Amino acid sequence: MTAVQNCPVAGCAPCTHRQAGDYHHRWLVVDANNQWLTSKDSSALRGVTTEFKMGYLVLRAPGMLRMDIPLDVIEDDDSVVRQASIATQSVAVVDEGDLAAVWFGHVTGQTCRLVKVHPDAGPIQWPAE
Repeated sequence: MTAVQNCPVAGCAPCTHRQAGDYHHRWLVVDANNQWLTSKDSSALRGVTTEFKMGYLVLRAPGMLRMDIPLDVIEDDDSVVRQASIATQSVAVVDEGDLAAVWFGHVTGQTCRLVKVHPDAGPIQWPAE
């Protein structure tokens, strides 16, 4: 029997942790135009692994220090809410901040941001990568 693999960060390496299904495609990386950056756009994303520890999503990539993102934050700061494009859909997302942006910028070699799907965004039709 093979373990179910989910991707907490869409486009990054899959994760078999028992919590991964609860957070499947919760986060995504967007480019400077707020367009979803897939692993086809940046193959370096496939090297980003995720795990869950003590209430944090732990991100690791070759040559980078790990980065921890809090899992369950109450989204009450409208200044970090923006719209991102996932294929042809416009989706409300929450920016995870400058540290995460710089971290992913080093991983991908381009300007980008880590964002989380807003809890009120509704269902998303994720295209195949």
